[in-house]
Amino acid sequence: MIDIADYPTLLFVLASVTLWLSARCGALVRKRYPLDEEMRQDFSVLLGAALTLLGLIIGFSFSMAAGRYDQRKNLEEAEANAIGTEYMRAALLPAADAAKLRPLLKSYLDQRVLFYTIHEDQQLGEINARTAKLQAELWSAVLVPAAAAPTPIVGLAVSGMNDVLNAQGYTQAAWWNRIPTSAWCLMAVIATCCNFLVGYGSRSASTASRLLYIFPLFISVALAFIGDIDSPRHGVIRVQPQNLISLAASLPGS
Repeated sequence: MIDIADYPTLLFVLASVTLWLSARCGALVRKRYPLDEEMRQDFSVLLGAALTLLGLIIGFSFSMAAGRYDQRKNLEEAEANAIGTEYMRAALLPAADAAKLRPLLKSYLDQRVLFYTIHEDQQLGEINARTAKLQAELWSAVLVPAAAAPTPIVGLAVSGMNDVLNAQGYTQAAWWNRIPTSAWCLMAVIATCCNFLVGYGSRSASTASRLLYIFPLFISVALAFIGDIDSPRHGVIRVQPQNLISLAASLPGS
């Protein structure tokens, strides 16, 4: 099932059409059940409250999306630091074990870069499978020398590898952490009701005609922008693995 929030352009189109239709329905209802001047003042209070609620919900959702985007950026940096640190700590292991560990770290680093840049689900599944296999090999590469010589110095290499593996888990959790579907549904319901009220509260056909295009457009842009920031793999605004790429270029033999 397609998650519309993963495709900001599609979200913008669907929101524009839906909100325009809701505003048009409000204008049609106004023609059948017009507001008199006595009711219009109370209606203005209701419309203002509804628009305020919509603004708060959109602002809250944008804050959630921006916070998650920043979290993904920070975790990408932390993951690069963990891999780079472990690459240096490999020197604490016996020469043979270090020679085995460092190529594995380079291969693992390549997979982590692909994790950020690949957007096809099938390729992502293959990357995750290769990453899991490399994680098992990396852990085995430090576990064997640690079991043979359980010294504090070797323990630093084991601790660094633990940080590498944990960093990947934190990153994956952050990419799964999205704006809840219930929040999207709430925004959709409130936005639809607000556009209906805007269409219903228009005083004339010319005013309704202008509002039916302008207001739904603004709300659709805001929703698409939130969806773009909240979507890790789709849209325009994405986390780039700059730190991981920089680390890969700086390692010897790269």
